[in-house]
Amino acid sequence: MEPTETFESLVRAEFTPKSIYLNTASNGLLPARTVAALQEAALMRAEGRPLTPLYEDVESSRAAFARLAGVPVTRVAAGASVAAHTGVIAASLPAGAEVLTAEDDFTSVLNAFHVRGDLKVRTVPLERIAESVRPGTALVAVSAAQSADGRIADLTALREAARAHGARTYVDFSQAAGWLPVEADAYDFTASVSFKWLLGPHGAAFLTVPEDFGGLTPLLAGWVAAERPWDSCYGPVAELARSARRFDLTHALFTFAGLRRSLELIEELGVDAVHAHDVALADRFRAGLAGLGHEPVPAPGSAIVSVPALGSRQAGLSEAGIEVSDRAGNLRAAFHLYNTAADVDRLLEALAG
Repeated sequence: MEPTETFESLVRAEFTPKSIYLNTASNGLLPARTVAALQEAALMRAEGRPLTPLYEDVESSRAAFARLAGVPVTRVAAGASVAAHTGVIAASLPAGAEVLTAEDDFTSVLNAFHVRGDLKVRTVPLERIAESVRPGTALVAVSAAQSADGRIADLTALREAARAHGARTYVDFSQAAGWLPVEADAYDFTASVSFKWLLGPHGAAFLTVPEDFGGLTPLLAGWVAAERPWDSCYGPVAELARSARRFDLTHALFTFAGLRRSLELIEELGVDAVHAHDVALADRFRAGLAGLGHEPVPAPGSAIVSVPALGSRQAGLSEAGIEVSDRAGNLRAAFHLYNTAADVDRLLEALAG
């Protein structure tokens, strides 16, 4: 079978949306295999069966994300949110350290640095973030793809500038992992939630760290962060995990039961194929917008398209069965593997009406 046929048949088998769903930047749809795994996990709890397989799902999910991110599994921590991971990174910085961030980046990437109160947080336009790294910059924190409008950071320029000035890098791949190739090894720290382009349930977020842990202290560590978790349920943890698992947060077991299957699907399809599919649809939408006299926020190569001044159309589009987002007055459409050219054309027709 041809690769395109394999891609399409897998997608058709896993997704049956009841709307034209163009809102993955908010929440990805759950594959059928993931829904089945969630149902089975709930039955296990309801029937009092041993939950051992659910802990195995956590480790399988960690390993799958490690492959996706291109790092050894020993560098991947499993937590609950990007905000929590950012908090651990923020806590590691000395008082007075300079953190360079992008204007209007997603709050979970930024807020922990601000609430410290004793850090120098400097904010610049996304397009200037690489050139704004300077001697004395301790950390650069940025999203790979901006949540509001899909703009993609120049990560190559960023890591080169950071390396030149001795700054660490922290990249949030929440709006990228699953459709944009991730090279986590190129940065000191990365994070990503699971419920958007990775098609998982809410309640899981991964953190990647250097082999030496990058100076992070596992402030949020509980028993699951121990080298021998089941022997560490009482009293202080005697020995933290020798891997990034020392930064784990208590696992939402149902979430990982489903996420394991979602990540399996992403691997079966291949990120390169998903990327080509998603960006082709986004480009089709951009071309159609030009024909309607609308100019989206420039975000070449992104699967997210944001159109100024059209955010007010969101409610009407939802009533018509087309799901998009209103972000700061802009209409945001996000294209993923379950979308088709017909979906794009239907949105354009609705906007023309």
